[in-house]
Amino acid sequence: MCFFVCFLHVSYAQTPVIEYDAKLADSLGADDYGMKNYIMAILKTGPSKETDKDKLASYFKGHMDNIQKMAASGNLVVAGPFGKNTDGLRGIFILNVSSVDEAIKLVEQDPAVSNGVFVVEFHPWYGSAALPMYLETHKRISKLNP
Repeated sequence: MCFFVCFLHVSYAQTPVIEYDAKLADSLGADDYGMKNYIMAILKTGPSKETDKDKLASYFKGHMDNIQKMAASGNLVVAGPFGKNTDGLRGIFILNVSSVDEAIKLVEQDPAVSNGVFVVEFHPWYGSAALPMYLETHKRISKLNP
């Protein structure tokens, strides 16, 4: 019995105390739950029937350039492609903007979108206000970081 009580005491003593950081929460726009609103953009296969490889390469270069531009400005906090699927899903963006209209203005600069390779659905999304912080960590773990 003494071992059990001592084990509980040691186990309890090792639980880290996490202190609320009001300054960090404010800087990230967090609410009382540490969350905030974003806009999620879901990219799907568009109506384009373009087959010219040079044009497609140009569209995808512009697509990647726009992703880098949005990330550098702090407007893009998550981006990535979907794996193979039968639903036409191509990728997602989680945009650190307050309205669908702002998200549309950012995404319509993407030549893969403006040329119909992708169509985009926009949805308000509520997630951790800490999401923008992950990009700095990503830069430290990516060998092929531009």
